[in-house]
Amino acid sequence: MRWRAASRAAVALAGAGTLAAGMALVLTAPAAAGTTLGASAAEKGRYFGTAVAGFKLSDSAYTTILNREFNMVTAENEMKIDATEPQQNRFSYGSAEQIVNHARSRGMQVRGHTLAWHAQQPSWMQGMSGTALRQAILNHVTQVATHFRGQIYSWDVVNEAFADGNSGGRRDSNLQRTGNDWIEAAFRAARAADPGAKLCYNDYNIDNWTWAKTQGVYNMVRDFKSRGVPIDCVGFQSHFNSDSPYVSNYRTTLSSFAALGVDVQITELDIEGAPANTYRSVVEDCLAVARCNGITVWGIRDSDSWRSYQSPLLFNNSGQKKPAYDAVLAALNSGTNPTTPPPTTTPPPTTPPPSDPPPTTPPPGQGDCSASVTVNQWNGGFVANVRVTAGSSALNGWTVTIDLPSGATVTNAWSADRSGNSGTTNFRNVSYNGQVAAGQSTEFGFQGTGTAGTLTPTCAPA
Repeated sequence: MRWRAASRAAVALAGAGTLAAGMALVLTAPAAAGTTLGASAAEKGRYFGTAVAGFKLSDSAYTTILNREFNMVTAENEMKIDATEPQQNRFSYGSAEQIVNHARSRGMQVRGHTLAWHAQQPSWMQGMSGTALRQAILNHVTQVATHFRGQIYSWDVVNEAFADGNSGGRRDSNLQRTGNDWIEAAFRAARAADPGAKLCYNDYNIDNWTWAKTQGVYNMVRDFKSRGVPIDCVGFQSHFNSDSPYVSNYRTTLSSFAALGVDVQITELDIEGAPANTYRSVVEDCLAVARCNGITVWGIRDSDSWRSYQSPLLFNNSGQKKPAYDAVLAALNSGTNPTTPPPTTTPPPTTPPPSDPPPTTPPPGQGDCSASVTVNQWNGGFVANVRVTAGSSALNGWTVTIDLPSGATVTNAWSADRSGNSGTTNFRNVSYNGQVAAGQSTEFGFQGTGTAGTLTPTCAPA
């Protein structure tokens, strides 16, 4: 979600420490169990959160409700790209830290929103493209996630990257035009920067299981899980309105994604008119899926909503509880906590192939190979992405050797097994990227401290 009362509304209407990924959610209840949203959700091992605007923390009526009712917060705009990196390589965290500090000092957890997005980019980024943009967005992911390391429960690493409509494909954006693997690269950078946080893909209009956009995201997640890309969760914005309503297969959608081995989170819930029965159904659907971690409503009072004209939240403009609030609390209090994920309905038999299919397995070979590297350097550290390309015949394994300059140390790597962390360092393929067809490429990466300088990798077949 963004400052998008005009542009995003049109789209929507048209179509205290972190938890390691996979650990049980433990949250501090803000009041006596069962009497507030956060306390009741915590009884079920879940959270109930809200989006928070930093400038409203001086509003005592606002903070009274926030502190009483919720045990998870999401910065509404303060962690987005334009807010955290207004000038290239000059980062600004004051407003985001205000929200994080407010939450953590009161026993609340924080969702990080969002690291990579085609919208709300600062002007300097909007004019970039190609390799320069790829390096800039990976630097942004790395810097911001590193800054908040250990303070974030889950990151919306990539936001709204799929197109509306019937294609089920990616949105055309400046980030997408840097290469179809940009989402994967962002997730790998986020894992390296903040290894304890859950890493989520977040999008809107993916609530209906039959929609092409839903299936497109599903196939990407399935592909990522099959190839070891570090994705832990999927966020469902669930902005329900008359043109994009709540549907009876919503629980099917949640459980189908959960069956892939990822958590599911309802991240930006608001419902036009705040019908009590619909709010109750959403909560019941989450409680029925063991891997549904929790629910975040996008704002506190109707007057705080980006769609205030639709009165979509649980509190009215005066901060009074609406019937929808009572329905949500009742659903939380009467719900059960399943110990195993419920079975999902079988995905449609015509499920399209993964959006990022792994390369066709080539026949065994011992061909030659080459390697190239791009480095994203900042003061005190760097991220390197290495491309391995097979020569005239297929590879059945490879080793890349890189001589690191004095003072540079590798701290972690992905999509490769590493030998050494300074000086001459070797990187060998892992199980899923050793076989490379003639003329084709695969990639791995690593993060380090110090100055990388100019790296010259060499490649040898296994």
